[in-house]
Amino acid sequence: MEQLYQRDIYGQTLVELGRTNKNIVVLDADLSGSTRTSLFAKEFPERFFNFGVAEQNMMAAASGFASCGKTVFVSTFAMFATGRAWDQVRNTICYNNFNIKIVASHSGITVGPDGSSHQALEDVALMRVIPNMNIIVPCDGPQTRDAVLAAVNTPGPFYIRLGRPKIATVENKPEFKFGQAQVLTEGKDLTIIACGIMVGEALVAARNLLAKGIKARVINMHTIRPLDTVTILKAAGETRGLVVCEEHTVIGGLASSIDEAVAENHPIKTVRVGIKNRFGQSGEPADLLKEYNLTSHDIEKAALVCVNTECK
Repeated sequence: MEQLYQRDIYGQTLVELGRTNKNIVVLDADLSGSTRTSLFAKEFPERFFNFGVAEQNMMAAASGFASCGKTVFVSTFAMFATGRAWDQVRNTICYNNFNIKIVASHSGITVGPDGSSHQALEDVALMRVIPNMNIIVPCDGPQTRDAVLAAVNTPGPFYIRLGRPKIATVENKPEFKFGQAQVLTEGKDLTIIACGIMVGEALVAARNLLAKGIKARVINMHTIRPLDTVTILKAAGETRGLVVCEEHTVIGGLASSIDEAVAENHPIKTVRVGIKNRFGQSGEPADLLKEYNLTSHDIEKAALVCVNTECK
């Protein structure tokens, strides 16, 4: 399977959009080389603005551009986009329902050696609580392009969460539709719901489970908000339990979204595979995934617990 940097695809897609839509402007906070907005800056310098290490000012300025009718893409690391600038995202972007697309890279534990200060483990939760915010967590490089195109074609604020390392491309995905989950494998024994890099891990776990006679339905929940409750409740009604996987704290993100949906409509046993009440730490991405129990093996163990306890 081909491995790609999501941020490479983001930068390339920005350039593609910039060539046909002169209304697009791009803002970055001194990290354009890492976020790949540098590709847009090179081709369209008059529409690119570097704000330095001033993320709050950048979000406020983005609102100014949007108030004048511009479509604004804003990028930095996920920690700074959602944590440092949360006040401005809430009060200047989302309150006004501005057409601003926050595309943040270096999310999750796989940031690696940069350590806890740069590992955004709470970013989806921070964005999900704000009214008007749409959230996409693409599972690979090609889906990053799908996410950016969906954002530019849908009015209003977006948060698109990208990682740092290369990610294997998930093959044979259904057509991307904003707000509609993708069912990647069918199964009646249990359902594994994942987003981001955890989709690939979920597929490996499903193959291992199949070798043990357990058929798992795997769902790529790329859109966290608006949430595809139809697909979730269908899975809750047709399988024996849900295993929810995210490279994020289990509080406030994908797992919490699904817990809320099933609690109100179809209560079912849900096992969460995610980061549990811990900060990140420095290390190699593969080692950190093992340390924080985010591997395909951990998903497989959670699925076996779910099946063996007769989830209903």
